[in-house]
Amino acid sequence: MNKDSKGVVIVAVGGNALIRDEGRRTVPDQYAAGVLSMARVAGLVRAGWNVVVTHGNGPQVGFILRRSEIARKELHEVPLDFCDADSQGAIGYMLQQALQNELRRSGIARQAVSVVTQTIVDPDDPAFRSPTKPIGSFMDETTAKEHAEHDGWKVVEDSGRGWRRVVASPRPLKIVEADAIRALIDAGFIVIGAGGGGIPVVPRDGDLAGVEAIIDKDLASALLGTTIHADILLIATAVPKVAIDFGKPSQKWLDTVTVAEARAHAAAGQFAKGSMLPKVEAAIGFVEAGGREAIICATDDIEKAVFGETGTHIVP
Repeated sequence: MNKDSKGVVIVAVGGNALIRDEGRRTVPDQYAAGVLSMARVAGLVRAGWNVVVTHGNGPQVGFILRRSEIARKELHEVPLDFCDADSQGAIGYMLQQALQNELRRSGIARQAVSVVTQTIVDPDDPAFRSPTKPIGSFMDETTAKEHAEHDGWKVVEDSGRGWRRVVASPRPLKIVEADAIRALIDAGFIVIGAGGGGIPVVPRDGDLAGVEAIIDKDLASALLGTTIHADILLIATAVPKVAIDFGKPSQKWLDTVTVAEARAHAAAGQFAKGSMLPKVEAAIGFVEAGGREAIICATDDIEKAVFGETGTHIVP
């Protein structure tokens, strides 16, 4: 571990951050977007931080699952937990390579490494009875309802941006590989882990077994941060800060708020359930568990937010 380190920061990058728009969602397009976000992460490494990168996988898992469904007359279908694992490997590879290249160009002799990560969930979590987690790309209402009728999908309208498929999203209870991730940090590696919130697994007769679900990556990132005693949890998203009265004439961006203030805004219904609410809940949980601060900011502002120049900072 860098003995002069400023501490450990968890940088949670959304799966949608790899897809800048619906016209740029191929694998090369996603890699190009990953290069941009990893350049920000490399900036934190240059500034003396030890970094763990986590990432979403909602769109990518949706793509993998859809390919499997289309090909089911030719090949066996892929269970959702294996789609989670597939996306962890592919996105981890993209981010690992992009970050490694950026570090090399900066003359930083450190290595990025990806860890295929499992996350324990409760098999009786009520989320399995009420799917809410969006996956895949946005659709118009007609297309979504056709999938619901013909493919058995549960679909919802997602924050005014279109319709998406939803699946179960149980709460994360334990990151199985947390000790390995901490050991890698201590050995000087930049780690990419808990991708997509981790592959959901449940205890079964003393073993672990995969279940079909998608875990919220922000809640899992907060849990990982707490477990490995990270100093900062940074959640990168599509907006520069958290807002109250979002989209209204009275909209107000939040700079620094206490946990109590953030909790009050959440209780007042200020944050959308499918988008900002889990980010704020993750931030609150991380700080309450002993984290120095949590930051919510735009992906392009990762460096500036850690330096205190922008973003919403949630503090004790």
